[in-house]
Amino acid sequence: MAILPNLENVPLLPGGLSNTLHPSLRPDSFTRKRLLKICKIIWKASPLMPLLVFLPIALAVTMLNLNGVLIFTTNAIVCAVLSVILGKCTEDLSEHVGSTLASVLNATLGNVIELIVSYYALKAGQFDVVKSSMMGSIFSNLLLVTGCCFLFGGYNRIQQTFNITAAQTMSSLMAISCASLAIPTVFVATLPKSLNEQTNILKISRFTAIVLLIVYALFMVFQLKTHIRFFDNSEANAIVAKSNEEAEEFEDNLLGKKECCIILALTTYLVSKSADQIVERINDVAATGLSKSFIALILIPIIGNAAEHVTSIFVAMNDKMDLALNISIGSSIQIALFCTPLLVVIGWMIGQPMTLQFTVLEVITLFISIFLNGYLIADGESNWLEGCLGVALYLLISIAFFFYPDVSA
Repeated sequence: MAILPNLENVPLLPGGLSNTLHPSLRPDSFTRKRLLKICKIIWKASPLMPLLVFLPIALAVTMLNLNGVLIFTTNAIVCAVLSVILGKCTEDLSEHVGSTLASVLNATLGNVIELIVSYYALKAGQFDVVKSSMMGSIFSNLLLVTGCCFLFGGYNRIQQTFNITAAQTMSSLMAISCASLAIPTVFVATLPKSLNEQTNILKISRFTAIVLLIVYALFMVFQLKTHIRFFDNSEANAIVAKSNEEAEEFEDNLLGKKECCIILALTTYLVSKSADQIVERINDVAATGLSKSFIALILIPIIGNAAEHVTSIFVAMNDKMDLALNISIGSSIQIALFCTPLLVVIGWMIGQPMTLQFTVLEVITLFISIFLNGYLIADGESNWLEGCLGVALYLLISIAFFFYPDVSA
């Protein structure tokens, strides 16, 4: 009778894999490797990422309730860095969904920092801060970002070209947004001072907000469906299709769908906490001599748009001007036709009488900004001197609001 061997200690596979796994194949090791990979991908997303060291600093100074200006500054820097992470996750998530949903994601999350900061200011009843931050975002994107794109993209080139039809369409949308934001202000400015028409101003603002949201929805249909070829930027995807090696590198630096959703949720939560502190400490910063108008119209938009600023400049330096303008002017359209009227509607829902009545100076500077921007992009060509003009006008506006007192609209 044959004696069967004792199989208890016999490995199922050569090398004893039934009892021991190679360290790299263990689940916990895989998780650690993936976490390290995610951290590496995010770290490479922008040159601003080293500023992430301010996250624990901001947390510490906030918990210890130190100097209000220090709390404002550290949380502002944190918001700027977190906007980079939000942008990276939004871009990568767009790669996993259809083009329509990707554009909706970009439209919704592209200005999430400004929306969150403005929401907290809206809840606190600081309507002038809300309106100034929205107006400042438009100035920043139309003049500073677009100007820097023309300047840095054209410093070593004779000129750069872009899709003139798409540019003129966006310029027309900015014109109607200027008119819609100016009408409530002109309505009040032309009335005798003895009349109090705040109730009618509120009604005009709410109806105007609804019209602007409808116009923005129509623009989405125009951009994503009926005239998609005007806005389809093949240059943006060219890097992926150049070679197999570059395609593999692109895939290697792409976050997964679940990873994007988790990081988006976590980052949005951190942004909301930092934004709350920024709004809460505005009065502390204003006590140093800076007006709330300057803080909301210049500082907060630069903080919220930091990621888009850096991205669009690098894109322009790579001679992808259509993509650069889609980022800069497209963001202005989102602010004017989506974010600002949305905040009016949100205020309506939560019982805060947010209106579209701005100061006369804000309306005039908005008109001048849109006029100059439309003139610069009218011919479908750009050069570094045109970029200098945009940046110069932004500096002039910044100087004016630096000395402008806090006067309610």
